[in-house]
Amino acid sequence: MKRWHIILIGVAALGAAGYFYLNGGMGFSRHPDMVETIGGVSVPSILHPARMNWQATVRPDAGFTVDMPGEPKDLQVPAYNEAGSTEPVKMMFANPDGDTTFAVTWEDNPPVARANNRVPDKTLDAARDGMLRQTQTFLDNDAHGMAAGYASRDVAAHNSGGGVLNVRMIYTGERLYTLMALFPSANARREQDVVRFYNSFSPSRVPGETLPLASPRS
Repeated sequence: MKRWHIILIGVAALGAAGYFYLNGGMGFSRHPDMVETIGGVSVPSILHPARMNWQATVRPDAGFTVDMPGEPKDLQVPAYNEAGSTEPVKMMFANPDGDTTFAVTWEDNPPVARANNRVPDKTLDAARDGMLRQTQTFLDNDAHGMAAGYASRDVAAHNSGGGVLNVRMIYTGERLYTLMALFPSANARREQDVVRFYNSFSPSRVPGETLPLASPRS
């Protein structure tokens, strides 16, 4: 089985290349022609959606609430910035099974925003491009929107092994949030799980913070 042993947080998405390992490597992709043996007969492998145990998670320290499909764990990884030094990228993730991951990352004043003059659409465009490039995934869909009054971007992508990546990026003007749902195949993904994850996320506003407006689109 071909696996995504590493999730790479994109240079643009979080201002750096951050790697993290989960449980010694999780299977985020399978080749479509992968087969398994049952009773001496080879049959195509079929992956089913993981069983979700949704629970509300409140993170006042990070300024958000979200539903996670399992007990969340925290992780912090060093991320390189434009000066070549490192800045911390914080992450919370849950694994409803060994092959599926839901995660939220956040970074204050991220390098990708600084490099794009904190213009929401430019920041999110650069974050998307860096994420796709660094994760070696191929874009399926890209939708502009607003989430809780902030500029957001929904990205759907896949990798060469059949793994599926759904991402919502939200830029508040002060912080970049990235919500990620990773599946080993399209068969292991349920649309309602991704929608619930996205819609449950609610960022808190910093006192005195103004909402950044999305740039006009021609």
